[in-house]
Amino acid sequence: MIRAGLRWLLGAFYAFAGYMHLANPAPFLAIMPGWVPAPQTVVFWTGIAELLGAAALVQWGNSRLRRAGAVGLALYAICVFPANIHHFALDMARPDGGLGLGYHIPRMIAQPVLVWLALWTGDVTDWPLRRR
Repeated sequence: MIRAGLRWLLGAFYAFAGYMHLANPAPFLAIMPGWVPAPQTVVFWTGIAELLGAAALVQWGNSRLRRAGAVGLALYAICVFPANIHHFALDMARPDGGLGLGYHIPRMIAQPVLVWLALWTGDVTDWPLRRR
């Protein structure tokens, strides 16, 4: 029951994030590292990836598709981590400190939690909460 509820919560989170990537790409473009080619295209496709991953995660008809969506979202969270680090560095370099450590430290901690949560709610792993 908890796993299913968190699956839907995570799916809603990624669906909203995907929508925001498509509807308002400017904030995402602002934190994109300079070495990323075609940033507008990357932001567009990351939004699509979030929407598709969310849909795959919350659907109930195909467990293989749910696991694939979970793995995809976990890989996505790993791949966008450099942008989060870049955003952290940009903000901390600002005279006013940007959003500050109160925003960025929890965000850095949340990234590996999001990886695990996608895998756990998608039934890819039971670690460390093994079923008995």
